[in-house]
Amino acid sequence: VKPLTLEEIREELGDCHRCSLAEGRTQIVFGVGNPGADLVFVGEAPGRDEDLQGEPFVGRAGQLLTRIIEAMGLKRKDVYIANVIKCRPPENRDPSPKEIFTCEPFLVKQIIAIKPMVICALGNFAAKTLLKTELNITALRGKILNYHGIPLIPTYHPAFLLRNPNMKRPVWEDMKLVMKLLKR
Repeated sequence: VKPLTLEEIREELGDCHRCSLAEGRTQIVFGVGNPGADLVFVGEAPGRDEDLQGEPFVGRAGQLLTRIIEAMGLKRKDVYIANVIKCRPPENRDPSPKEIFTCEPFLVKQIIAIKPMVICALGNFAAKTLLKTELNITALRGKILNYHGIPLIPTYHPAFLLRNPNMKRPVWEDMKLVMKLLKR
């Protein structure tokens, strides 16, 4: 079976009402970037700014992510950015297991369509979901892990860095690991 294109996956998602998150959203935040990207960043779920603009990582955390991407010698348009959940949870609460179960297959299809060389999981939630683990980000980061044969680098979420600027150095160490893998 030929993998779907990002356009076909977005079409399949449609005006999704598969879970209760559809009630409170402004729009679905599917993903953005290069459909043939070597690097995919995966976050948790859209926040308020993302819900309004329909694009992942456009608020303050997104601006920091953009600076990180540029420090790696890349541009936002070179990578692909998506979230595990495509709709904003109310009050930015963590998505429920049912919401994850309902939405994650679309992320999996996106990753299959893009065929990246490396995935970077941003934060506890994305890392735990992709790796099917209960270990938290502190235990996971700094390592090259495996997501269906694709190297996965978990790191702290940019929103966490805004609250804890002293954690920027470990994230940069993780990004150096990503860059090393991309050069292979």
